[in-house]
Amino acid sequence: MNQENLSEQILKLKKEKDAILLVHNYQRDEIQLLADHLGDSLGLSRIAAQAKERMIVFCGVMFMAETAKILSPEKIVLLPRLDAGCPMAEMADVKGLQKLKDENPDAMLISYVNSTAEVKAITDVCCTSANAVQVVQNVKADKIIFAPDRNLASWVQRFTDKQIIPWDGFCYVHDQFTVEEVETARAKHPDGVIVAHPECPKEVVDLADEVFSTSGMVKFAKESNAKKFILGTEAGMLDRLKRENPDKTFFALGSVKVCRGMKTTRLEDLHQALENNQHQIELDPVIMNRARKSLERMLEYV
Repeated sequence: MNQENLSEQILKLKKEKDAILLVHNYQRDEIQLLADHLGDSLGLSRIAAQAKERMIVFCGVMFMAETAKILSPEKIVLLPRLDAGCPMAEMADVKGLQKLKDENPDAMLISYVNSTAEVKAITDVCCTSANAVQVVQNVKADKIIFAPDRNLASWVQRFTDKQIIPWDGFCYVHDQFTVEEVETARAKHPDGVIVAHPECPKEVVDLADEVFSTSGMVKFAKESNAKKFILGTEAGMLDRLKRENPDKTFFALGSVKVCRGMKTTRLEDLHQALENNQHQIELDPVIMNRARKSLERMLEYV
């Protein structure tokens, strides 16, 4: 089938199966166009928790589908590609984090939602890039173990006097951005607004005009009077922002950065998942119950 026919079949199957399609901003453009909800980890997590449909199909990476299952354990949750992973999530291990917790008994463990279900299960409160600052500011602890992203931890530290102990993980996509790329973009587009994601290295964040999560970028691009934007984030955001703001121009900061895990899912994979109820997410009930508490606490703080 060609893309148009595949898209039609996906929409038909979605209706027949009483499924809701949640799509992350970094997915392929043709999949974004089919989304019931297109957004970032926080927004999609909230929708997953409130979904009325019997089936959730998550076009993202593994930790996102796990999160949907944790928040809606009674629902069928499908991930079109089981090999759609997040290397950053896999950088944090339960044994290492538990050791760090034992060494700092007065600290609270805050884990980025970009983490495995097992890590969430030993986490006190989860956060996303959109609400990490709020969560850290609002929890009742003066010492924070922050996992797994060291760059997001560095960004959050700017807004609090609390001691943050960062886990040494990173997003390999955002960690590629460099000072040289910012300087080149500034020279090439002096009238452009440079917007960086907080997962970028500190020295890149320091030079950016604005720093936003993906949901923040969507809001800023829509409301800003600027007409040109240079984005320090994954390439999928360019597709969405160009589509939603046809009167404005968007460029990648430096070379185009692509998340392999996010781009793994194709229309064919989505179609097969729906047609065959394929790649259902199953988690240990004990892990789910523990992980759910950390996610529910996150939603309380924002």
